[in-house]
Amino acid sequence: MKKSNCLSIVSNGILKENPVLVLILGTCPTLATTTNVFGAFGMGIATLMVLICSNVLISLLRKIIADNVRIPCYIVIIAGFVTVVQMSIHAFLPELYDLLGVYLALIVVNCIILGRAEMFASKNSVGKAALDGMGMGIGFTAALCAIATIREVLGAASFAGIAIPFLANYKIEFLVKAPGGMVVYGLLIALVSALTLGQSPKKKEFSCAGCLNARHCGSPTCTEEKEEA
Repeated sequence: MKKSNCLSIVSNGILKENPVLVLILGTCPTLATTTNVFGAFGMGIATLMVLICSNVLISLLRKIIADNVRIPCYIVIIAGFVTVVQMSIHAFLPELYDLLGVYLALIVVNCIILGRAEMFASKNSVGKAALDGMGMGIGFTAALCAIATIREVLGAASFAGIAIPFLANYKIEFLVKAPGGMVVYGLLIALVSALTLGQSPKKKEFSCAGCLNARHCGSPTCTEEKEEA
């Protein structure tokens, strides 16, 4: 696989098709776990690991899994990796486990993971599937951390649980609540949209050259081209 192709697959999930800010997927964990940076980063890394592992295994088994049972098979594979990640976090990072709570288990039904399994991993090689999982996971983590940074710094006057004294008297507590999360989320979606889609598409120039029906067509474009010829 060429280096340029690898970078293209990874970067695709980070900005161009960011699962949170462009494709608008995984909204539930995005709003629920972004009240602080520590929880957002933990959710992002957990999802990243599940994405890579499930993509790789589904790609390996893509020629074995029958079409009529592929979705149940994907869910079983994803659930297996989520269980491993959940138990690992419970054992080694109990504070993060308690902070994320039920949202760790809900990674199983995260539409980002199932969507990439269906749209990409099941149709591409193991290497490409792993890179896609990495790009989407990094994009998901970056989006969560960006939202969490704004909400925690401005709403709680802290960063990753560390207090920021000079902001203590200027907290916008609205931002750490659900409506505030929606506002921050919407503003970041608008910003990314302006950066990636804001430029108007170039006008395509159409011509009748090479068209088999050009001589019989009565459109103004064809008539002008006939006269010029």
